[in-house]
Amino acid sequence: MTIIRKAVEARAGVRYRLAQATMPLKRAAFGHIGAGSVVINPQMLRGVQRMSIGDGVIIREDAWLATENDRSSITIGDGVYMGFRAHLHSIDPVSIGRGCVFADNVMVTTTDHARGENRHAVHGTGAVVIEDDVFLGQNVVVLGGVRIGAGATVAAGAVVIRDVTAGAVVGGVPAKQIGGETS
Repeated sequence: MTIIRKAVEARAGVRYRLAQATMPLKRAAFGHIGAGSVVINPQMLRGVQRMSIGDGVIIREDAWLATENDRSSITIGDGVYMGFRAHLHSIDPVSIGRGCVFADNVMVTTTDHARGENRHAVHGTGAVVIEDDVFLGQNVVVLGGVRIGAGATVAAGAVVIRDVTAGAVVGGVPAKQIGGETS
């Protein structure tokens, strides 16, 4: 039983090593991928030539990374960790600073669907800037047109629809300051 348990538990490590082995292929397709970065078994990659990933970035399984057009871009700084099922969708630019941590199921989007008859059409909602050392808890949604200041923490389940000051702790729907530094 111990051998079977070890084999089952080793799957995550095997997926990581397999992803490392495929990084040369991804490096050739992406705009930039830094040294030591790994994108593990993504669910969707679209417009990778408009994506720049810094050094030492880990993007866990089932990520959705998409840029839609020539003004779309996704930039991820050094040392960022993105948990399972991270979802980054860009019509307007998405910029993520160094040392950020995204828990599982985080969504950052600068897109919205049209209303009325043409619901499949998407349009931009404004750039998103997430500065250095930001923590986004599980199931956080960050909508277009916001800036999250350096060192801020966004509590699990929050929906960010307006700027968050550096060092602030925000939570709720919509996200409001619940702790940290005041502006």
